[in-house]
Amino acid sequence: MPDTPETRSFRLGVAGPVGTGKSSLIATVCRELATELRLGVITNDIYTDEDARLLRSAGVLDPERIRAVETGACPHTAIRDDVTPNLIAVEDLERDFAPLDVVLVESGGDNLTATFSPALVDAQIFVLDVAGGGDVARKGGPGIARADLLIVNKTDLAPYVGVDVEQMVKDAETARDGKPVIALSRTDPASIALLTAWVRSMAHVVRTGDHTPVDPGPMAPHSHIGENGEVITHVHTH
Repeated sequence: MPDTPETRSFRLGVAGPVGTGKSSLIATVCRELATELRLGVITNDIYTDEDARLLRSAGVLDPERIRAVETGACPHTAIRDDVTPNLIAVEDLERDFAPLDVVLVESGGDNLTATFSPALVDAQIFVLDVAGGGDVARKGGPGIARADLLIVNKTDLAPYVGVDVEQMVKDAETARDGKPVIALSRTDPASIALLTAWVRSMAHVVRTGDHTPVDPGPMAPHSHIGENGEVITHVHTH
């Protein structure tokens, strides 16, 4: 089915390192906005559909609106290098539940350089968490510096890990040159309200045609462990 204003959703990517709370963030968005926006979710994992199953069990959406892509490779491969499996999954979801307002595409956990191709999503959120260290935000990288929104997540844990949230947010704002940063905790209604307001606003901007997806730029050189245990270092030029 070709994209039309009636079938094309606002496609929102959510990326970030392992354990930063991407699935929890998506669950929060769905829980808060499901009564006013028509939502769908695509999750990405290398070998499992665990994130999709967790979201289904949370009861935040009709389980059929939550679908999984098993990438079989580095998480960034399916969100940047070859987005075909994700595009097919998004378009199938849009066809089956047309019209959808927003489809959230969750990347598998990756490093600070992971970004979505603008061929896949219209905008992207990058998620950090305080448990990863207060210095992470100032390290920069394409995900931190260029995503449409940066989340500093799990702020309720800051006293237990010795992180100054205010300073971490300031560092993030400096690294992002004015792009928005939200300090978030799923136990803090005020921060949840900021997140949902941003999603509403972006959905409106995309619907009115006033937003052009921006390519955050190529990933930096990085390493990962191959199937045989060998350390592989490579550069993505896409």
